[in-house]
Amino acid sequence: MKKNTQWIVQGALIGALYVVLTVAVAPIGFGVVQFRISEALTILPLFTPAAVPGLFVGCIIANLIGMFMGLNLAIDILFGSLATLLAAILTRGLRRITVKGFPALSFLPPVVMNALIVGLELALFLPQDARVAFWFAALTVGGGELAVVVVLGIPLYLVVRRLNIFRNETL
Repeated sequence: MKKNTQWIVQGALIGALYVVLTVAVAPIGFGVVQFRISEALTILPLFTPAAVPGLFVGCIIANLIGMFMGLNLAIDILFGSLATLLAAILTRGLRRITVKGFPALSFLPPVVMNALIVGLELALFLPQDARVAFWFAALTVGGGELAVVVVLGIPLYLVVRRLNIFRNETL
């Protein structure tokens, strides 16, 4: 398969998987307290640059579906997807910084970006005291993200690395 075709297919598959995993657990994947299991896929930029646009487009589509299901705000299509894009770019950028061969810092951008950006979004657009709402939303969104990244993302990283799924990619 040509490199460009392979890159497009990888990105599309990652995006589609993100959408399916988000919608499959839709009620717990949206809101102030959320466990979006699709966020485990945020480790994939460690293996392929195709994951960056794949996650971004997948998040846009998942947030559109969530909006039509009445589970999130329309503004989340912009801010939530932007948080995912920035996290994917940072994850990809940090991939070579390792601790004993483990890219520990690469697991932080999805947690930090979602806590700050989605936390701010929720604080600004939900009717409540914005300061309290921001810290509450940042902690709950960030906590849910951290749980998903640690419980699902790290094991997924280890499996993908062991199986060498992206063997033709250059890290």
